[in-house]
Amino acid sequence: MFNFTIRRLILTIPTLLFISFVIFLIVKLSPSDPTGNLPLTIPAEVREQIREALGVNQPLIVQYLKWLQQFFWIEPLIYLENATGWDLGAGDATRLISYQTRSPVMDLIMQRMPQTLWVVGTAYVVGILIALPIGVISAYKQYSVFDQVGTFVSMVGFSVPPFFSGVVVIVLFSVIIPSDSFFWLPSIYDTTHRVTDWDSFVYQFRQMIMPVMVLALQITAQISRFTRASMLDNLNQDYVRTARAKGLRERTVVLLHVLRNSMIPVVTVIALGIPSIFGGAIITEQVFKVNGLGQLLILSIQGGDVPTVQTLTFIFAILIVLFNLIADILYGLLDPRIRYD
Repeated sequence: MFNFTIRRLILTIPTLLFISFVIFLIVKLSPSDPTGNLPLTIPAEVREQIREALGVNQPLIVQYLKWLQQFFWIEPLIYLENATGWDLGAGDATRLISYQTRSPVMDLIMQRMPQTLWVVGTAYVVGILIALPIGVISAYKQYSVFDQVGTFVSMVGFSVPPFFSGVVVIVLFSVIIPSDSFFWLPSIYDTTHRVTDWDSFVYQFRQMIMPVMVLALQITAQISRFTRASMLDNLNQDYVRTARAKGLRERTVVLLHVLRNSMIPVVTVIALGIPSIFGGAIITEQVFKVNGLGQLLILSIQGGDVPTVQTLTFIFAILIVLFNLIADILYGLLDPRIRYD
């Protein structure tokens, strides 16, 4: 397992470099101008000086190397500059700067990260905790009333997009229900709110209910269906009949033997879905005005903020590669028959 992990980590480096170059090209070659949001009264020569200062007129390979250097916040590539004659900004270990706010991109991301983790992370945990029992019970009691209801809810979660379900819950809990009712919920997420006492904690909990509800519905629908299908595949296996014939309790057979083997494909879905915590709630954050990473990505795309878009996209790619590796490692822990060495 250790050797496999080291090999995968080594292979991850060229993979991420290739992904970063593709992301850089796709975003960079899109029509955008860092001076597009400036006032029209600024002369053309001043705009050109701004472009020169930002390095957008340099060769693409130079821009890519500088972006990669600034992303990892490493020392300037002095050796490469001396070898090629290109100006890579030696002696100027700058950070990635947003075109819109003129602030470091990583600072913007870290400012919005807590809001995304609070809302989307909570929704993912809630969705998993609900989906796994539903999938197990639905498979064990196939075609029962519980299974039929679970299938219906899953189909609704798959079919209804978040921009529609988000508006529906806002209308139900923020518009139709009176504001003085106990069941009324705030429709706009207040990102400036700080938890200092019990009342502020209750308000924080109430404003998280609707966005978490909308996101958890989709997560529950997906994971519960995978869990149910995987459980059904294992319930009819020979080792299950053998375990029952040996006199093991039904709960032990289902939860210890069947569920453990059934979790292998489910772990893939869960692990690869974790990066969506940071980027998959773009629509939901727009609906509920959550000042998170999804909203930052949308605003950056609209404003042509190339460094921010490139950085966020590359962070999502890193998370996908990382959690894919974690899923492969978990396979060996769930099924001792799997060997990587």
